Amino acid sequence: MSVTLVTVKDKKLLKKFIRFPLDLYKGNDYWVPALEGDEYDTFNPKKNGAWDFSTAECYLAYKDGKIAGRVAAIINFKANDLWKENTVRFGWLDFIEDQEVLNALMDAVVAFGHAHGCDTMKGPLGFTDMDKEGLLVDGYDKLSPFTCLYNYPYYDTLLKNYGLQKEADWIQKKIEIGPELPKIYEVTDTIEKRYGLHMAQAKNTTEMCKKYGMSIFHMYNDSFAPLFQFCPLTDKQIESYLQTYVPILDIRYVAVCLNAEDQPVGFAFCVPTLSKAVKKSNGRLFPFGFARILHALKKNDTLEALLIGVMPEYQGKGASLLLLKYIHQNCIKAGIKTMIVNPQLEDNFRALTLLDHYDHEVYLRRRSYTKTI
Repeated sequence: MSVTLVTVKDKKLLKKFIRFPLDLYKGNDYWVPALEGDEYDTFNPKKNGAWDFSTAECYLAYKDGKIAGRVAAIINFKANDLWKENTVRFGWLDFIEDQEVLNALMDAVVAFGHAHGCDTMKGPLGFTDMDKEGLLVDGYDKLSPFTCLYNYPYYDTLLKNYGLQKEADWIQKKIEIGPELPKIYEVTDTIEKRYGLHMAQAKNTTEMCKKYGMSIFHMYNDSFAPLFQFCPLTDKQIESYLQTYVPILDIRYVAVCLNAEDQPVGFAFCVPTLSKAVKKSNGRLFPFGFARILHALKKNDTLEALLIGVMPEYQGKGASLLLLKYIHQNCIKAGIKTMIVNPQLEDNFRALTLLDHYDHEVYLRRRSYTKTI
């Protein structure tokens, strides 16, 4: 039977779009669902500021009367202007092991792109880098970080069959947090004196973000600007992210480095992993998901490094060492033994070697594909 494609135009279809992975990955020990509420907010133009400079359309593929796949076609006009491209992105891609289904989904993305003058497709990518991106191509037998994508191995094969080729890879490392600080941190006193650097102090994350929240994300925009397909956040987006995520951040794992003028020059956001809690609750906060998440935030031995960045003019001056020392000291006190680092581009040598003074291993590898359309 041929594949039928349906455009998501109402709340009923959006619910099916969001919940399809629950069926596709049922029984898979390594897949972690997205938080359902976050998914609805992402596709709500009133709540997601990225819609101010983007357009998108979501599709469901049906075969034999059942949902067989989904995809979102996204055009980020601001990113296209910055990168001098005419690109349509594809994200939220999930499908059964069926080339016909994948082809129908990709054809829908191409058609959406052509309707808006695009000549290239890329993905998996979201509206911005704050969304999940990068197809998993190595590490299928590892529990997925709750902030990252998971997919079956056949995705890579079927995407290549469609004519998509690798454009960029991200690597995620897993490091061991020992009970003692590595010797490299002995130079931090010298770094502080030479460059006037010091760590920001606050009673809690609310106070920290009230003082530095907007500055930190402006710094994020500056420090991440050269990276693959990066699109800077607007103040509207920043305010939304601060309101959403500050409540779950622990001051012990939020590090901000200041210069002699008390201006932020580096930051690190980490959070105890929520993968098991979110998985057990199927991505829903109620009735028990919220309690499981709170428990995971308080009692955990694994940390996920969500964002680490340093202003370009302070890179190579030791600001990152001050940030990591602060995090490590608090990990020792809290009993954290492992950290999974956020995806780093394989050609971003500075980021990839940032934690080489720890025992580490390559944990996961992710990929973005491209095709001329």
